[in-house]
Amino acid sequence: MKRTILNRIFGGYLLIILSLSFFIIVISFVTIRSYYLDTFTEELKNIGVAIQSQVIEYVNRKDYKGLDRFVKNIGKNVNRRVTIINKEGVVLADSKKDPETMENHSTRPEVIQAYSGQVGKSIRFSTTVKEKMLYVALPLYIKGSIKGVIRVSLFLNNMNLFLKRLNFRIFQISIVFIVLSLLGALFFSRTIINPIKALVDASKKIASGEFDVRVFLKRDDELMELAKSFNLMAEKIKSLISSLESQKEELNNIISSIQEGLIMVDDDGKILLCNKSFKRYISEDVEGKELHSVLRIPEIGELLREIKNKQRGLSGEMEYKGRHFIVGGSYLKNNKIIFVFHDISEMKKLEKIKRDFAVNVSHELRTPLTAIKGYVETLEEEIDEKKKGYLNIIKRNTDRLINIVQDLLIISELENREIKPEMKVVNLKEIIENTLSIFGQKIEKKGLMIEKHIQEKLPSIKGDSFMLEQVFINLIDNAIKYTESGKIKISAKKEDNYIKIEVEDTGIGIPEKNLPRIFERFYVVDKSRSRKMGGTGLGLSIVKHVILLHNGRIDVESKVGKGTKFIIHLPIS
Repeated sequence: MKRTILNRIFGGYLLIILSLSFFIIVISFVTIRSYYLDTFTEELKNIGVAIQSQVIEYVNRKDYKGLDRFVKNIGKNVNRRVTIINKEGVVLADSKKDPETMENHSTRPEVIQAYSGQVGKSIRFSTTVKEKMLYVALPLYIKGSIKGVIRVSLFLNNMNLFLKRLNFRIFQISIVFIVLSLLGALFFSRTIINPIKALVDASKKIASGEFDVRVFLKRDDELMELAKSFNLMAEKIKSLISSLESQKEELNNIISSIQEGLIMVDDDGKILLCNKSFKRYISEDVEGKELHSVLRIPEIGELLREIKNKQRGLSGEMEYKGRHFIVGGSYLKNNKIIFVFHDISEMKKLEKIKRDFAVNVSHELRTPLTAIKGYVETLEEEIDEKKKGYLNIIKRNTDRLINIVQDLLIISELENREIKPEMKVVNLKEIIENTLSIFGQKIEKKGLMIEKHIQEKLPSIKGDSFMLEQVFINLIDNAIKYTESGKIKISAKKEDNYIKIEVEDTGIGIPEKNLPRIFERFYVVDKSRSRKMGGTGLGLSIVKHVILLHNGRIDVESKVGKGTKFIIHLPIS
């Protein structure tokens, strides 16, 4: 059975009323009985006191027969039993029985109390008259000493009958009181429950979507204030729901209009939401399906796991059905992940066209440039000193073009994975020192200091020594080019499972806005300075590709006017 508030309130009132009624009945009965016993006790005591002088006269004359007749006459008149007992417990006179047939009363509790000079009182069953009686015994003083006891007693049958009738009457009155109280409690409970029930019904309607429901109470108490607050809450909920629905519709329109594919997945990888662009890529309804079953490519699963573990936004490049995508994932606080698929297929095609064009042009230029350089070197021996300046300009620019062509071919081969590194055990310390020796003259000419901090017994790694040498050549060459004064610092040490290498200079530095692009092909920070120094803009791009081929990573830190630091991590195993 459902325990409603009405049942609880009414049950509580019922328990209180019944408990109070029972308590009142019991207390009333005990109080009235005690009152009557005290009244009868006082009455019996007064009777004993009233006949005391006559009893003393009979005892002094030793007229025990006369005393017995006197006692029987008194008992008949007052309708009470009177007994006279001497000091030895012998009954001298009794208003109901023949004293000679009665047993010794010295052991009766009320008699014992009277012998001690007190007013004795006892309620017990009489073996003489075979009824329960109230006894009051008074000491009988003759010439200052106790010579006996005057005992006056009362049959309790009449009093008990009266008390039963009185108790029944009290019980009847209590029943009427209980019924009236319960009716009042029921009415009072309903005055509380009905408004609460109305509020509950209204709450259920609001929960089901009926936001126009209101509760109006004709009363002036806390429940009416509650109803007003409820109505105000309902109005605000309706307003908020309307606003949310409007925002949801607007958000759905925005999501639908996004050209990039968009999906939202839960923590387990189940697709919760997707837009039209994503469906266009997939050509099926994917909501409710697992991400790995829709996109069967390992990269998306790895990206999902990494975002979940790091709980931050990450991105990656992947291919699906011949199309290339940049996929960015964002971790939301409610354990949801949003992926945005940016289609870069056309960009990839353009990059391939540009790359092929650069490779083809490089191949076509290499032969004539080599021929030009050969003829220039031949002419150097045949022309006079005045014209050699012009020839040196031709030679310098020819060398620059040859370097650009050579770098273009290298970067193209690296990007297309046409060059496979010859992985052998290499000693990085030797490679670094050999590279520094190549630039010894340049360093000395500029007056730069070299600091080396290479860990003793640096672990060897597996790598392509020629490629790694090209990495250090490019980095040290850049450091020398862009450092006018100060020092170049090179350090290498073991850090966890990597060899950490740092190439740091005190040169002009790189602006923060340029740092994300310095590894791009042909990207130069200061074009005029790079042109002056003969930079191709391909060196750092080659460096990054070589490091990636060795499963390492490269980072850069720089501040304008303070210098630049390249940090390389190469795996030991």
